[in-house]
Amino acid sequence: MIIGLTGKYAAGKGTVAEVLKRQGFRYHSLSDILREELAQSGQAESREALLAMGNALRRQGGPGVLAERLVPRLRTGDHIVDSIRNPAEVTALRALDGFVLLAVDAAPAVRFERLRERARIGDPTGWEEFTALEARENVSADPAAQQLLATSALADRVLMNDGDIEALEVGVSELLAELRASVQG
Repeated sequence: MIIGLTGKYAAGKGTVAEVLKRQGFRYHSLSDILREELAQSGQAESREALLAMGNALRRQGGPGVLAERLVPRLRTGDHIVDSIRNPAEVTALRALDGFVLLAVDAAPAVRFERLRERARIGDPTGWEEFTALEARENVSADPAAQQLLATSALADRVLMNDGDIEALEVGVSELLAELRASVQG
């Protein structure tokens, strides 16, 4: 099974991935492809550099290029593919047997509070900065850019994450049980 993760900033995708890793899933991120490219070109990693590199690679290789580069790593076993941000990436991954797209979401105020609590370098520190980042990542007329809303609309399942970590862990475990049952049929 391959579970793809998409969702807005600080929705809890990383926590979902951690729960799945404890269930034996191997973790991959489309952002890792970007990190590899940044390292090869000698650029420092930052949120802005990752965004710019992703857009550049999509313009050069097509909107699904990040997923296409990852596909050979997903041939056997259970995998998580994190950081899916463009509909063409979903299309590339849907070519694989057992792919399921999971959108993780939470209310904007909840996500903003999580950002403030985690205090990562590069995270927005004010509400206006947060909403501007959201607007830029959610919708774009550029097919090579991030399009989180269009990508999330393709999700097979949506997991709301407005509660605490324990509630999310229960939700992920229940979802995984449902997915495994549907595969066994």
